[in-house]
Amino acid sequence: MNEVLRRAFAEAGLTEQDVAVRLGVDVKTVRRWLDGRRPYPRHRSQLATLLGIEQAKIWRAEVPASPSPQNGGAEIEASYAHRWAVPRNVWQWLFSQAEREIGILVYSGLFLAEDIGILRILAAKANAGVAVRILLGDPNSPHVAERGADEGVDEAMAAKIRNSMVLYQALRDVDGVEMRLHKTILYASIYRADDDLLINPHAYGITASNAPVLHVRHLEQDDMASIYADSFERVWWRAHPL
Repeated sequence: MNEVLRRAFAEAGLTEQDVAVRLGVDVKTVRRWLDGRRPYPRHRSQLATLLGIEQAKIWRAEVPASPSPQNGGAEIEASYAHRWAVPRNVWQWLFSQAEREIGILVYSGLFLAEDIGILRILAAKANAGVAVRILLGDPNSPHVAERGADEGVDEAMAAKIRNSMVLYQALRDVDGVEMRLHKTILYASIYRADDDLLINPHAYGITASNAPVLHVRHLEQDDMASIYADSFERVWWRAHPL
C-alpha cells in the first residue's frame, strides 16, 4: 500500500472515483496505484499535479541503469550517500509494494523499529500473506560488541538491539512474521521486498546510518541482487528464533 499517496488523496479531499474521472482511467487502476503499483510516467505527472504534491514525495526517485556485463546484469535503481538520506517514502514504498516476501537483516534496525508506520505496513503485509522475516544481531554476540567498538558506541550497540527487540514485540504475534537472532559478522544490512533490495554496506569506523545505500533490483540468476539475497538466506538458516 502506498501510504503517502493515500494520505495525499485524503488531504486533497479526493476519492478514488474523483481521481479516476479527472485522469480518465478506470477506478480499479486508481486502486492498484493506492495498493502500491506505480503508474505510467504520464499518469504520475498528472496525478502529482492534481494532488499538488511533488512526484518524488509519492514515488521513489528513479536513477535508471542499463544492465551490462560490468554490473553482472543487475539494475542499480538508485544510490544514496548515507542511509539517513534515504527518504522515508522510499522505505514505505519498498515494503508496501511487496507481494511475496520481505526480509530485513540488520544488527539493530532501530530506525525501522521506532517507525510505527513501517511496523503497520509490515503487519498488514504479513496479514495479506507476504512472508516477513526479520534478523537482528544477538546482543550477546562478540561480533556485536566488536561492531559497537568499531563504531565508537561500545555497549550502546547491544542496547540498541535490545530496544529493537522490545519495539518489534508488536509484530511477534502476527501470523506470517518470523524473527531470529544471528551471530554473524555483518558486512552489510539488507532490506528486501521481492526483487528490490536496499543494501547498506558497512564501513569500518562509520555508523551504518552514515554509510551509503544502494537500491538494487534482481533481474536474473547470479546478478548483484542475487549475491545479497543468497547472503540473507545463509544468515537466516544459521540464526536462532527470537
